[in-house]
Amino acid sequence: MFAVIETGGKQYRVEGGSVIRVEKIDVPEGERIVFDRVLMLGEGGRVLVGKEVGGARVEGTVLRHGKARKIIVFKYRPKKGFHRKQGHRQLFTEVRVDSITGGFPADEEGRKEEKTAEAEASEGSE
Repeated sequence: MFAVIETGGKQYRVEGGSVIRVEKIDVPEGERIVFDRVLMLGEGGRVLVGKEVGGARVEGTVLRHGKARKIIVFKYRPKKGFHRKQGHRQLFTEVRVDSITGGFPADEEGRKEEKTAEAEASEGSE
């Protein structure tokens, strides 16, 4: 099963056991974190989006905090002698996804609905 979550203004596709780097979150290392903003769930060929997702949650554990690699921001205006060089290192939190809960109804209920739909379709074709 996979889910698409939103955190820090970005969207991430996660699966159970995957490790993701998100914008820094003020949660101590080793603590559990819950992402309630689940945008999509998928499993096999089935997909749930929007209101169908309902109360789905993604739970994870904060592994560490850190700074990403430095990027150079260089501003330049031609023929004006304008040069500015600045570096930036983005703070991040590394999270291991432990579980994805909620979403799909139990398989038994889905099978019962399929059987009744098939039975109705066969009655109508006779």
